[in-house]
Amino acid sequence: MGSLFDLTGRVAIVTGGSRGIGRAICERLAEHGAKVVVSSRKKEACEEVVAAIAARGGTAMAVPCNISRKEELRALVEATRAAWGRVDILVCNAAVNPYFGPSQEIPDEAYDRIMNANVRSNLWLCQMVIPEMAGRGEGSVIIVSSIGGFRGSPRLGIYGVSKAADMQLARALAVEWGPRGVRVNAIAPGLVRTDFARALWEDPANLKKRTRDTPLLRIGEPDEIAGAAVFLAARASSFMTGQTIVVDGGVLAGPPLVPDDE
Repeated sequence: MGSLFDLTGRVAIVTGGSRGIGRAICERLAEHGAKVVVSSRKKEACEEVVAAIAARGGTAMAVPCNISRKEELRALVEATRAAWGRVDILVCNAAVNPYFGPSQEIPDEAYDRIMNANVRSNLWLCQMVIPEMAGRGEGSVIIVSSIGGFRGSPRLGIYGVSKAADMQLARALAVEWGPRGVRVNAIAPGLVRTDFARALWEDPANLKKRTRDTPLLRIGEPDEIAGAAVFLAARASSFMTGQTIVVDGGVLAGPPLVPDDE
């Protein structure tokens, strides 16, 4: 029996893999032995991650892709199969949020972009990849959601709707494909120090509130989400499907007990 976290010989696709949480996931999957396809819209950014992985002895390649375009997703999957013959691990990490404000005022175009990119693209990728996994009797799909899918928000309401839908997509697909050995789970990060969430953690007032209301009294780092992805990709989680792992420093558990003089 090898390590519970050994991914040697496995092939992984990671969308949104050029920075932040996605980059950390790419690097850690490669560190544990997986061959990683780094995908995001900009080829140069993907190649930078590939070079970093190669410098540490890992194996990766760059395949740029806009997740909102079905033909580009199909090309991503086909390029992976052409290079390495299979897809064992799919990490749906890429997401968008073009609107920051109350749901009452969101333009139709912004709503459609959020829901299509954050939910429909994940379904498309799963439709393209899961049948192959089922044919081999095993595979792991990981959808990166958010604790925004558990809570209301005055400024990120529809983004939260899309992330709640991602968790439900994981449950639906887990039920459909579990009998054929394919596991589908989600990760729900809290506030993490990424470019995507920069508007939240660079705002001093918001950062102070978030750290005060988080039991660990800080926000997360991208690498702290990557560990959950490695777990879900590996044999360590072989009896786990249809679940959402929350990695939020304790936010959903409730505010911490902090002495008054602090």
